[in-house]
Amino acid sequence: MSGRHTGEMHSHTVEGTDPQLYVEVHDPATDAGLRPVLLIHGFSSSSKLNWEDTGWLAALLEAGRRVITVDLPGHGRSGAPEDLDSYSPSRIRADLLQIAFDAGVRPVHGGDPTSGVDVVGYSLGSRLAWEFGATQPELVHRLVLGGPNIADPLAEFDLIAAQRYLADGTPIADQSTAGLLKMAMLLPSNNIFALLSLVEAIKAEPFDPAEAVPHMPMLLVAGDKDERATTMAQLAELGIRAGSMAEQLVLPGRNHTNAITSRAFKQGAIAFLGV
Repeated sequence: MSGRHTGEMHSHTVEGTDPQLYVEVHDPATDAGLRPVLLIHGFSSSSKLNWEDTGWLAALLEAGRRVITVDLPGHGRSGAPEDLDSYSPSRIRADLLQIAFDAGVRPVHGGDPTSGVDVVGYSLGSRLAWEFGATQPELVHRLVLGGPNIADPLAEFDLIAAQRYLADGTPIADQSTAGLLKMAMLLPSNNIFALLSLVEAIKAEPFDPAEAVPHMPMLLVAGDKDERATTMAQLAELGIRAGSMAEQLVLPGRNHTNAITSRAFKQGAIAFLGV
């Protein structure tokens, strides 16, 4: 992989507490002279799994883009704070804003292609990216939303059933919940109890994309086999009605798990962000 990156953990203090987030800033060998790209991974994943192992980081660096990666609370190399507030979407957005500022991101300024930040999110990361773009219009230049859904991706997660399963092995009736929990438990880097705190905090702040719509150009991407992204067109329509440019890219034969590895996804996103 070309480029350089910081390998140490950067701690960010917001409202007096430390979210213990692990952040890396990757610099390309040859800079394209464009704003940096912030990558936000999905639930039960990490920057390494979502972006490095799938070739996204290498592709963005090859395109001359500076890249900011962060592991969400309880994921990857980030810590697992005990306070529930650290896992709330609003708190995570505040932390992402601080991360962007720490990385030198400046507000979008017309005529300066290095100003602002482009944001790419996948699955849960798309929900966070949507809200981040909607609340930070002066900072976000363009959005790429992978595997997006007009509903909260974790809204139907049966938190009580998951807690009972972990306590005494009681089977989980809901197959979606059982599948997500099994996936989360397979990854040694995940703190499973922190991930359940994340689910609880997300349920306390339901996703309502119509409440605040990003006004910057958006690219929405999903596999045609992705049952979790069947409402992507509705999200795009929300953006269009709000006056945004909202393009859609459908990946043939891809589902929610393997869409992230698609070369067409990477190429489409890099072309969309290369302005």
